[in-house]
Amino acid sequence: MLIADATPAAAEHHLHSYFNVCPESPNSQWVLYFASTDRDASVGEVRISNRQTGEERTLARDVHTEDAHRVACQQWVDLGRKVIFHDERDGQWMVVVVDIETGEETVLAEDRLVGWGQPDSPLVPIYGPHWNPGEHRDLEIVNVETGEITTALTVAQVEQDNAAFLEKYLPEEPRSIFFPTLSPDGTRVFFKLAAVKSGEVRNSSASIRKGLFCYDLTTGKQVFMRGSWGHPSWHPDSRHIVEKGNKLLDTDTDESEQIPGLPDFGYGHPSMNPEGTLYITDASMDHFDGSKKDWGIFFCDAKGHDYLCIDTFDNTTRAKSWRAPHPHPAISADGQRIYYNRPVDGWTRLYVAEIAE
Repeated sequence: MLIADATPAAAEHHLHSYFNVCPESPNSQWVLYFASTDRDASVGEVRISNRQTGEERTLARDVHTEDAHRVACQQWVDLGRKVIFHDERDGQWMVVVVDIETGEETVLAEDRLVGWGQPDSPLVPIYGPHWNPGEHRDLEIVNVETGEITTALTVAQVEQDNAAFLEKYLPEEPRSIFFPTLSPDGTRVFFKLAAVKSGEVRNSSASIRKGLFCYDLTTGKQVFMRGSWGHPSWHPDSRHIVEKGNKLLDTDTDESEQIPGLPDFGYGHPSMNPEGTLYITDASMDHFDGSKKDWGIFFCDAKGHDYLCIDTFDNTTRAKSWRAPHPHPAISADGQRIYYNRPVDGWTRLYVAEIAE
């Protein structure tokens, strides 16, 4: 297995945003990342680099992040023709899209953050900042082609559907929909609910977050709910949620299935390849009689039992953000490459592992 830096060499951070999205473009031509020379990766640039030629292109400069954990939440949308991200500009948060061919930038929404969409779709969920949502407490969907914003689900509906749970576990108000993630086919979405706590942006006590809620966007009905949020991602069938603990949550039947014969990966970030045959995750190596400061990258047979650790590293030498960046492994659309964040010489760099046949 070949493991290498996925971006041009430089003394700076090159960070992938999250395990719910892949930094490689749908056509496998480009790699997307956030670059920063600040030790905490708080300010930087959204860039792409050509996988074949090494050409590097800057899409946005002077981009301000919430932390190095998800940086600008940059991701491919609209069949890879555009990149969407969020940015704090003069104290105001906004959702921005850039056209790859023309370089044209468009501000799609103000006082919102971007959730997680799908690379082949022009539709992306957006939401009000969890520390201060203001009037933007509902789930909205923005069309990156037209700029149209529609309300897909109201927080009032979610509160009505889950009144008993919220009265006991999240009595604080006002609440807002937080961290929405669209299913691969775009028909379902899962999210948390949040309530303002300290209201400070860059602070772990900014808000209180509870629950794992899933709604069918075609009917507006809740189809699934769990009291706790681990590290969920969508299975490619748009029906199951892949969750930490090697679990598959069925949003149709409300049942939980255990992937057999795999070790405890702890609070890792699991996801699957587009065919649903490979299960990938990161994990703190203290779950394998190693050091808690070390992390590993694993890929496994989605049917269970067989797994392989492909890389380990000391994650304490990463970007010095108040919230630490994690490896957040994600697999390419063709299922051949695993991308993840890896500390190298005091910088957090985007690495890629080529999967052998």
